[in-house]
Amino acid sequence: MKEYIDIGFAKLDTGRIKRRGSSEAVFCECKTKENLIEIFKTFKKEGSNVLGTRASMEQAKVLKETFGNEISYNEKAKTVKLMQKEVEKIGEIAVCTAGSGDIPIAEEAIETAEFYGSKTKKYYDIGVAGIHRLFDNIEAIKSANVIISIAGMEGTLSGILTGLVDVPVISVPTSVGYGSSLNGISALLTMLNSCAEGMTVVNIDNGFNAGYSASQINRLIVKGRK
Repeated sequence: MKEYIDIGFAKLDTGRIKRRGSSEAVFCECKTKENLIEIFKTFKKEGSNVLGTRASMEQAKVLKETFGNEISYNEKAKTVKLMQKEVEKIGEIAVCTAGSGDIPIAEEAIETAEFYGSKTKKYYDIGVAGIHRLFDNIEAIKSANVIISIAGMEGTLSGILTGLVDVPVISVPTSVGYGSSLNGISALLTMLNSCAEGMTVVNIDNGFNAGYSASQINRLIVKGRK
């Protein structure tokens, strides 16, 4: 039996929730309005909740016109959701940003983590330019099961944060910064070369993958405690 639905231009992985415990997300960027509506309609018929990432306001407007109040849109995160089933949120993921410019990526991570069943707490603008802001929040951050650290510029927040905690840290380099930041490559290399052991690094601006991975870890920790 096929575990996907073939709608011509796409094969929707409806079996993913059985294999991985989480439904497929929809990358909205580069998709036409017509294709996006068809994808959402198909998942809706299956009774699935749907998360769309990198959705423009125009795409969200079209989906809202089609599905009404079932659609919600986070403009900062560029995420669109169609919720048919209530999701129980468990555990805690701390989402930290170095600066306010990193917030859109943090919002994408939060929307993703909560969609997949995790509670989150925000710690915004606690970067190394005013490191006392991190120290003022570090005890609360340590209480989370997983930490997502998001930074642009030179990306040093993640290494410092990882060296202070005993829980998994997922780092997200962002494209925030001046010319020599190279659209996030400087932050990426800083994180990859950090001597703070145990840090995991995802792709530049990839809040979705950070939120998804953190949610998987958080779920396993909560299950282990039970």
